[in-house]
Amino acid sequence: MSKMSFAEKLRVLFKGNKNSDEFFEDLTDRLIEGDVGAKTAFEIADRLEQACRKNHLAENSDILQELKRILLKYVRETRLEPDMTKVNVWMVLGVNGVGKTTSVAKMGLFFKNSGIDNIVLASADTFRAAAIEQLNLHGERTGLRVVSHQHGSDPAAVVFDAAQACASKGAGLVLADTAGRLHNKENLVRELQKIDRICKEKAGEGCYKRILVIDATTGQNALRQAEVFNEAVGIDALVLTKYDSTAKGGVAVSIGKELGIPVAFVCDGEKYENIRQFNAEKYIDDFIGL
Repeated sequence: MSKMSFAEKLRVLFKGNKNSDEFFEDLTDRLIEGDVGAKTAFEIADRLEQACRKNHLAENSDILQELKRILLKYVRETRLEPDMTKVNVWMVLGVNGVGKTTSVAKMGLFFKNSGIDNIVLASADTFRAAAIEQLNLHGERTGLRVVSHQHGSDPAAVVFDAAQACASKGAGLVLADTAGRLHNKENLVRELQKIDRICKEKAGEGCYKRILVIDATTGQNALRQAEVFNEAVGIDALVLTKYDSTAKGGVAVSIGKELGIPVAFVCDGEKYENIRQFNAEKYIDDFIGL
């Protein structure tokens, strides 16, 4: 028997008395189970309770719409669009196993299909040999250019060369795949900060982005990852992987509330085309079952 989604659990909860203290306590528990985070869950439930009493909300549809309105205050969305008068350099971050390298290829193909023909993938996770091979394979399958060095080489040098290769053809987009070994945090932070400096140097004014890839099913672990990477280099946008409407999707709520980081893309499958621009309203509708 499959696990109930957050929306399904919410429907069960709404069959009870919506004006009782127990309802709002149970709602808080459901929100925490949905990976919203305890602090934010208490705040949301409290706001909803106040709104229901002030506006005499009793119908399920009215209460759900109010819950949606509250959740939308926390979730942030953004559109990542390269400035095609300049060289854009985007550093893609994330711990190993979240689908970071595949997301680099998906974003590359997404922008290629939107009409950008000068796209370079930089294989800057040079300490994991499989990452270099994997990105090269993605390049072959998608028709995207890949710049890579030998295993163990300087990741910043790979990004430098990729930016040079992109600039040789004029304006374009560099997507740099980076390492994500959080068990060796100090070395990782130093490495990312070095790549960060190169990206800033090589990108046109305002054309450098730091994008964090997180697994939508990992909940509060994803929030902690976002905190680490945001502290190290700063994060401009998120990509949510392994997302579908049955997953616990509250992570975008907690990261938006705690760190103010918006979501740019959602990946909901293994194929290259399984990537779409994030829509906060649709995300919340899926989350609460509207």
